[in-house]
Amino acid sequence: MISISKLLCGQGAEGDGLRYDDPDADIEQIREEKQKRPVVVWNTTRRCNLYCEHCYAGADLDPAQGELSTAEAKGLIDDLAAYDVPVLLFSGGEPLVREDLVELVDYATDAGIRAVLSTNGTLITEEKARALRDAGLSYAGVSVDGLEERNDRFRGKDGAFDAAVRGIENCLSVGLKTGLRYTITEHNAADMEDVVDLLYDVGVDRFCFYHLDYGGRGGDIADADLDDEAQRRAVRRLFDMTREYHAEGEEIETLLVGNYADSAYVVEYAEEELGRDHAERIHRYLRVNGGDPTGERVADVDYRGDVHLTQFWQGYSLGNVRDRPFGDIWDDESNPLLAKLREREEHLTGKCATCQYQDVCRGSSRLRSLAATGELFGPDPQCYLTPDERGAGADASPGAAD
Repeated sequence: MISISKLLCGQGAEGDGLRYDDPDADIEQIREEKQKRPVVVWNTTRRCNLYCEHCYAGADLDPAQGELSTAEAKGLIDDLAAYDVPVLLFSGGEPLVREDLVELVDYATDAGIRAVLSTNGTLITEEKARALRDAGLSYAGVSVDGLEERNDRFRGKDGAFDAAVRGIENCLSVGLKTGLRYTITEHNAADMEDVVDLLYDVGVDRFCFYHLDYGGRGGDIADADLDDEAQRRAVRRLFDMTREYHAEGEEIETLLVGNYADSAYVVEYAEEELGRDHAERIHRYLRVNGGDPTGERVADVDYRGDVHLTQFWQGYSLGNVRDRPFGDIWDDESNPLLAKLREREEHLTGKCATCQYQDVCRGSSRLRSLAATGELFGPDPQCYLTPDERGAGADASPGAAD
């Protein structure tokens, strides 16, 4: 995640210690130093009450065989706690279709893991929101992918937008921190500003914007991805909106997820709009952040217990937690793909190999490259940087002399 509000406006957040080794002492942190263990996404189930066009998990309305039982899920949580995982993201499918979700959230928080939720929001009643809050849930990210017409078409169900907004309102009414998760495609980019304005009026102050990754059904709609110019326009507008809100005294937290060309572009934007000193400071933060986290700072466990390099890369398993502890699987660099991803700078080809922003991007999504070109270490097709921005090498980048 790239915290635009932090980088452009200096707004501190709970995750700054994890991301930047910059905890801002006046704000309570998840961790006071950059994470040494991955944030783990757990796809608790493959079932979902919606059928979204871009679902990376390929979720379906019907139950799937092999789902971890409650006892097995608690064993996984014990395993993750022993490995010192900082955050467990309960995802799906739709995690709220699991009847034991509140019990598992409670178990995770008792084990010392920060529990957060990724949900379509449509099943969150006020009673369920209160139960999740009381179980220790720290945050609920609710997916809304456009205004009513576009969102409902994208998610395969009329009324999904209104139900998601009610879910958000129910969370906020019981004091549960809640934010927006929004995946940008050519189908919904026009709604971005209106969704932010609408949900800010509802009470949301955290907005996470995801670029489309080509996993699961997301790969089936790769042709709906934004082209380079549209990517730049959407990202730049998000930069501008964040600054406009802050200039009016409204402290919204905005984050970009999934395309680390954004790291380079925010440095370029800052130098243009805020000056070289600010751009250098941003570049320093982003070097600490370390670029795309796949296979290092983020991991995924699916509903059957298979461990994946990231939640979007469901087609490749490193092993199963029913057979080996998570930590043993994650630390096993005899797996050639895992080992190569952790030293990817040595393998990147094309424009990624010589880009001056390799230190804050690291080639971005290897999954998108593989899906689009068949080349694991080729350029990410979502890179929208110009040749001048990519430069000739790190010596040309802001902050390189630090």
